[in-house]
Parts: sequence; structure tokens; C-alpha cells
Amino acid sequence: MTPAVRVGTRASALALTQTTTVAESLAALGEFGYELVRVSTTGDVNRASLSQIGGTGVFVAALREALLDDNCDVAVHSLKDLPTGEAEGLTVAAVPERADIRDALCARDGLTLAGLPEGSSVGTGSPRRAAQLRAARPDLSIIDIRGNVDTRLARVAGLVDGGPGDLDAVVLAAAGLTRLGRQGLITEYLAPELMLPAPGQGALAVECRSDDAGASVFAQALRQYDHLPTRLAVTAERAVLRRLEAGCTAPIGAHATVTDDVLTLEAVVCSADGGRLLRRTEITADLSVGGATSAGVVLAEELLASGAAEIAGLSADL
Repeated sequence: MTPAVRVGTRASALALTQTTTVAESLAALGEFGYELVRVSTTGDVNRASLSQIGGTGVFVAALREALLDDNCDVAVHSLKDLPTGEAEGLTVAAVPERADIRDALCARDGLTLAGLPEGSSVGTGSPRRAAQLRAARPDLSIIDIRGNVDTRLARVAGLVDGGPGDLDAVVLAAAGLTRLGRQGLITEYLAPELMLPAPGQGALAVECRSDDAGASVFAQALRQYDHLPTRLAVTAERAVLRRLEAGCTAPIGAHATVTDDVLTLEAVVCSADGGRLLRRTEITADLSVGGATSAGVVLAEELLASGAAEIAGLSADL
């Protein structure tokens, strides 16, 4: 009998919901049991802004340590939190089918972005969202916020009973709201034409030790669980981010789709104040991981040639 697989997860409500879905799917594919291993990360215990506490990786490092220390067999991450560099001894063994990639506005009184009065306060912890919000509505007051989904929702006036209600709206990932059953609080889904998502948004990464990605029942279940169109899309998006040497705190969005045997990748680089936006598209018929990576690199090079480093304050060495 295959022993129960230990599945590492952050302890937030969203992380537990996502991880349980992954664990149940893997268990069904491999016909084995599972147990959840809760791990506290820097991003969970430190409420400072992401740029202050390290940006990319603050939600990931402790889970990876738990994997390498054999305290769990697999770890589940929100893919947009995962650093683009390789982690020695670990591999992303499965990227399940992606959920909604869009950002969502949750506003008081059912308001849309266009309907928010001048000077309204909108909360987000993402420089990418903040920059694109400022580009679309420079008259709004964008407030930097942290906290879990329910904590953020409670800050919108009238949205959650007992909340402080000190904001007019917040912007969150539609996928997370849906996974938590909070989609009824969404007042507008923000189209990618208005706000490109973070690379990997809406997708999950299932990581294991490289030595375990072999021929076991567990490894076979991981391979079955992998969704190739999603893996190709997020590979292209993350290749843009890696070439730009940018992390989750950079005002950069990217979104790829695979349709009709073609991968279409779009990316945007913004100045923090939203005053300058640079948007480019790349298309490839090479539907391999290498082809998706190349498309991302080519698009990043186009962005750099058009002044992306200066616009977004990226490294001068790019």
C-alpha cells in the first residue's frame, strides 16, 4: 500500500483551499492517501509591504525548506509567488489547469472601476495593479494594503459586516476569490485589455524533490495532473519576468494563451505612477517548453529595446 503523501501548504484559508484541491486530485489519480503539513512563511507573519520584506519568494522559502528537510513530500504554491530561478534539488512536477487569470474589483455599492467617484480610495498590495489602476484612473487614491483575502475585503465600506470600511474598493485575484467562494463580492472583472495579470496568476505549482520525480505511483500521478497548455502559458510569462530580472514587486504583467496550435503572449511594463505603459505581443507555433521560453525571452528583449528598464526602474545592467 502506498503511504500517505504529505502535502506542504501555507496556513491561510486560500492556501488550504488550493492545497486541499490539489491533494484530493493527486490522491484520486494515484489511489493513495494524503495529509496536509502547514508551514508558516515570512510573508504570512510579516505584514510589511512585499518590497520591504524581500518580494519574490517570501511565501515560498519555508515551504521549500520543508521539502528539502523531508518534512513534506510535495508543496503547493500560487505560481505567481514562485521565483523564476531554479531551486536546487527541487522541480515543479505539475502545473494543473489554470483558473481565471483576471484581477477583480470589489467595491462598495456595487460600483465598477469607471463608476468610482473621483478621489475614491482603492487598496492593493501589488505595484503591478497599482500602476495599471493609476493609468486607467489617475484621479483615484491607491492605498498599499496587506493581509489575507477576508482582511482586505473587510476594509471596503459595506462589503463585510464588522469591517473597518475605510476603503472604497480593493483589487484581488479573481481566482482566489472564486476558490474561497467570495465571487459574489466581485463588482467587476477587470479585462486583460485594462489590467494584464501577474505572470502565473490563476495557476498553481506543485513542487517536489527532484529525486522523487521518477517512476513511482506518486510521480505518475503528478505527471497525469500536469496540464500542458497551462504549463506552456506560464512558462512563457515567467520567461519574460526572468529575462527582465524582475520579481513580484515589479510593475509588470504578462498573459499567454494557447489556442489553434499557437501560443500568444502579451506583456506590459509600467512606471510606478502609471504615467508610462509599454505593451508588446509575441506569437509562436512552437508548442514546447523551449518554444514557450524562447517566446518570453524574445518579447522581453523587445520590451527592453523599447525602454522597459527605464520605465519600470529595472536593473541598469539589462
